[in-house]
Amino acid sequence: MKKAFIQLHIAVFLAGFTGVLGKLISLNEGMLVWYRLLITSLTMWILFSLQKKIQRIPRRDLIKLTGIGFLSALHWVTFYGSIKYANISVALVCFSAVGFFTALFEPLILRVAVKWVEVFLGLMVIAGIYLIFHFDPRFKTGIILGVASAVFLAIVMIVLRQYVQRFNTPTILTYQLTGGFITLSACLPFYLQQFPVERFLPGWEDLGWLLVLSWFCSVLAFQFTGEALKKLSAFTVNLNFNLEPVYGIILAFVIYKENQFLSRWFYAGLGIIAGALVIHVILLIAQQRKSTGYAG
Repeated sequence: MKKAFIQLHIAVFLAGFTGVLGKLISLNEGMLVWYRLLITSLTMWILFSLQKKIQRIPRRDLIKLTGIGFLSALHWVTFYGSIKYANISVALVCFSAVGFFTALFEPLILRVAVKWVEVFLGLMVIAGIYLIFHFDPRFKTGIILGVASAVFLAIVMIVLRQYVQRFNTPTILTYQLTGGFITLSACLPFYLQQFPVERFLPGWEDLGWLLVLSWFCSVLAFQFTGEALKKLSAFTVNLNFNLEPVYGIILAFVIYKENQFLSRWFYAGLGIIAGALVIHVILLIAQQRKSTGYAG
């Protein structure tokens, strides 16, 4: 059990570290994501094929997973674009809006009941983001991209749920990320026409960070999460992943000293968002105790 907790926290920390790597890599957001998808999907095909974990799937599901992969690619492009146009802290604050958009879109996509508590908590997050947006216009473009990133991720997470019961996770991730690579490759010429770059190939330093991003923050983080799920409940895993933006913002403060460039309105908005996350954690714990019959 202790090993599973350690693996889980390493996975969460690696997920939080992606923001720092996004700033370290000098490539623009489109090329960064293209290389990340290339390295990650290729590694997964080799690794999971050797482990015989990839299942055959019907063509219809393959097409759908390719579409989900495209949305995943858009999530990453807008997330790293938010970092490039604003900073890591702003991008991760906007990332916190995923819960709101999930609560908003889930009833529409899956035709389930609206979870009004989650909608309310999500509105608190949006209020925090608006506070930063309204009083600190320097980050306008970055915030818009960050919120768009949260929208794409929410849709991806909702749609993927219908495949979890039918296929194993390595199969879903491999086809999803491969689909993202293929569709982004098709769009890249048009993207680069609008946002031209000076070079297409990464330098040695960028290549090193891309390998860290792909192998450690993607493939290894997934492996650790999968191992943790064998010993820990999905509830515990989801609860701990609430720490992802916290880890990322702390790393941004420590490595890039971003706290020196943020206004008091950022901290006011962050305070509202943190309050919403704390309330959400408390509600999750109460729900878990109720479902297990724990009385205290």
